[in-house]
Amino acid sequence: MENKLKGIEEVLLMGPGPSLTYPEVYEALAMPTLGHLDPYFIEIMDGIKGMLQEIFQTKNELTIPVSGTGSAGMETVLVNLIEPGDSVLVVINGVFGKRQLDIAQRLGADADALEFQWGTPVIPAEVEAKLRKKKYKIVAMVHAETSTGVRNPAEEVGRLVKEHGAFYILDTVTSLGGIEIAVDKWGVDAIYSGTQKCLSCPPGLSPVSFSPEAVDFIMNRKTKVPNWYLDMSMVANYWAGKKRAYHHTAPINMLYGLYAALHVVLEEGLEKVYRRHGEMHKKLAAGLEDLGIKMVVEPEFRLPMLNSVWIPEGVDDAEGRSRLRYDHLIEIGGGLGDFAGKVWRIGLMGNTAREEYVDRLLKALADIIK
Repeated sequence: MENKLKGIEEVLLMGPGPSLTYPEVYEALAMPTLGHLDPYFIEIMDGIKGMLQEIFQTKNELTIPVSGTGSAGMETVLVNLIEPGDSVLVVINGVFGKRQLDIAQRLGADADALEFQWGTPVIPAEVEAKLRKKKYKIVAMVHAETSTGVRNPAEEVGRLVKEHGAFYILDTVTSLGGIEIAVDKWGVDAIYSGTQKCLSCPPGLSPVSFSPEAVDFIMNRKTKVPNWYLDMSMVANYWAGKKRAYHHTAPINMLYGLYAALHVVLEEGLEKVYRRHGEMHKKLAAGLEDLGIKMVVEPEFRLPMLNSVWIPEGVDDAEGRSRLRYDHLIEIGGGLGDFAGKVWRIGLMGNTAREEYVDRLLKALADIIK
């Protein structure tokens, strides 16, 4: 039987995720596996918690990586905070806001959607108007909408949510490690992200953080969390204290990888990391303009790490991306939902946000559209 792993090529990952893995992360993944209750591994776990708190800008005790991808993080915060019949407002301007709504509805929530046009940001005044009309227990929103490349006003919305006494849930799967996130300052009660975007670690873990108020609710729910694997009232006991309570076998080597990725980001310095993402975004935007490729989102609302562009006239979506992949060994993403077949999504995330990679992509795109 042929070993397919030997045929894997090194592809420049410039799509919506995963990004190019840091070399230090590959080294960490290959380290000897310890037991998930080994004393030294527990020290590594504590290191991960501390670094996540620094990047999330929070003092929340319950700040951990969930065993699963970003979608597991999304389900974690919703399944722990929603009980049947709870009033939930989901603010939507892309695919991942719709996914939040879907999960809330599956959990039996009394869920409302406040929708905005794809490619445009959430308007805080409209959120405020909605909050004045009805009392909500939870308000959920996506900070960096991966399907469109829009940056939503997380701080402004958070202030409104707090004024109306609701829990604030924020999706930062694409933004963590690429632009500032300030959990405590913004009044976020539950937040989740992923490892494969701006942290440049392979997919498989989802950093989450819960405010003390959210933890208090979880520990005193009227009903059991309807998902055993993601029940924070139990998982928290594995991540806290000197004596850890077994819950499930943690993905040991993936946690090594996350430890290394967080260390790389913090060693470079958050401000430098954010500045690098911004500079590479500007370089890409200028190069795309020279090629006649137009961006979807207005400049003031764009994400530096996820750039959505209109597919050039005369270029077939699938054929163009296929040529990039096989002729130039570069991956970019296609459009999702309303943007399927109309938009390409170009990622400049973490280790991928480098000048040489932007130059390589622009040269390849010039070949594709000739």
